[in-house]
Amino acid sequence: MDRFKSGLHFYFHACFFKLRDLFFSRALILEEVPIKPGFQVVDYGCGPGSYITLLAGMVGETGRVYAVDAHPLAIKKVSGIIAKKNLKNVTALRSDCRTELPDNSIDVVLLYDVFHALDDSDGVLKELYRVLKADGILSFQDHRMKDDEIVYELTKARYFQLLKKGKKTYTFQKI
Repeated sequence: MDRFKSGLHFYFHACFFKLRDLFFSRALILEEVPIKPGFQVVDYGCGPGSYITLLAGMVGETGRVYAVDAHPLAIKKVSGIIAKKNLKNVTALRSDCRTELPDNSIDVVLLYDVFHALDDSDGVLKELYRVLKADGILSFQDHRMKDDEIVYELTKARYFQLLKKGKKTYTFQKI
């Protein structure tokens, strides 16, 4: 992928996200997501790991968080957070589509601010559909997309339907 040629782009975004997170807590976004202790959660397109510490606390010792990203520097950064904070319930996975997670094993998928940049968005949605449990949800946010575009893109393949629109996220369920 062309965006991997330079780490400068990644480090710029990582610094921006760190600054953003100081002023706009990721906890406010996660308030809209019904994550419970024991849940299996995928943060798809995790970037530098803005959500993983919060998610690790939300799923507790019996749950698991999979931080998934295609960028090798994202996985390196997240792996560093996992080691530094001793997050035993978080696993970093490098993938640009296929996760190798078992079918119907995930309770919640976060797909935040990455959809617009995916090389194979249809393939990713198919993969997320595959790994989500029958009653699992996909929490979505992408500030570069308009409301009608979001709903269209996530429902056109008929994997998901809109369950609700929150203040900061959209919640989709499997069809």
